[in-house]
Amino acid sequence: MSSYKKKDIPDRWLDYSAVGQRLDGTRFIAFKVPLKQALTQKLRCSEVFGPWDLLDRLSKPNQELGLIIDLTFTTRYYQLQDVPQSLLFVKIFTAGHDVPSDQTILSFKRAVHRFLRDNRDNDKLIGVHCTHGVNRTGYLICRYLIDVDGMDPEKAVKLFNSSRGHAIERQNYLKDLKHGPRRSNVGIEELEQEPVRGQASGRESSNDPKYLRSYPPERSSYQPPHRGFFTQSPLLHSPPRRPVSSSHYQSYRWTPTHPDSQYRRPPRSADSWSRHPQNSAHEDRRRLPRYPDQWTSLPDDEEAAQDWGWHKPRTSDWHTGRHRTNRYDDY
Repeated sequence: MSSYKKKDIPDRWLDYSAVGQRLDGTRFIAFKVPLKQALTQKLRCSEVFGPWDLLDRLSKPNQELGLIIDLTFTTRYYQLQDVPQSLLFVKIFTAGHDVPSDQTILSFKRAVHRFLRDNRDNDKLIGVHCTHGVNRTGYLICRYLIDVDGMDPEKAVKLFNSSRGHAIERQNYLKDLKHGPRRSNVGIEELEQEPVRGQASGRESSNDPKYLRSYPPERSSYQPPHRGFFTQSPLLHSPPRRPVSSSHYQSYRWTPTHPDSQYRRPPRSADSWSRHPQNSAHEDRRRLPRYPDQWTSLPDDEEAAQDWGWHKPRTSDWHTGRHRTNRYDDY
């Protein structure tokens, strides 16, 4: 992903796996920053990773998490109210890109040493995360293994990369781990900050309106073996349409053509009439009827009817044919 706003997930957060494996021979486990539910509304169900999802991931291999050390340089990803009550929490503000200072390294050593001393009788894990759980997380875990446990730098870096599933990317971190001086452990027994316990007693309900997803969850690829007679869901009646307001349609009203309109035929000029004079004879002929009146009008007397072959009916019985004078003369 390219860029995000303040209320969105971190940049390239989806490119890294959520949780790595436990480092062999240690109590460390690295993971990327879990996000509160308000930041994961636009993610798919398989991409969501929060504090409660972290416990679910570790409960499957029968691993119990006891402490979370947050190395991010912000508090917007989640708060203490989002951490389960079964976990202890320590916040160490660590700037990215630059090699952590000696004071930051000492604060990390004190938090780890204090937890290991108080949990000698159990096997609870120490979860460490930054934004992606790779660079700052890998540096401080390897720094503890090198300075306190006396592990070889090359072995420590290789162990972390194989357990996390992602290699440390910052070259200045790798150079300081492999070739830089070891940090002093003086003051590691002192208590700098007391770990605080989480305040979340249970998962937040997904029915809360402020946590409703704006996108539907992933569609399942499962299809029932038998769908019955319908290959598709039966069609439902379409909802009634809203009547269209009459204000959208204007009644037609004829208006005369504007005098300057290009579709109006201009009047003929006097010059045009002189070139094409009117033919009076032709105009008179056009006014004459096509047929004379005596051809188009009905006969008025009996003699004219005989001249034209008009047979005056004797009776009103038209459909029998007996109205003709000589019924057989026409054949």
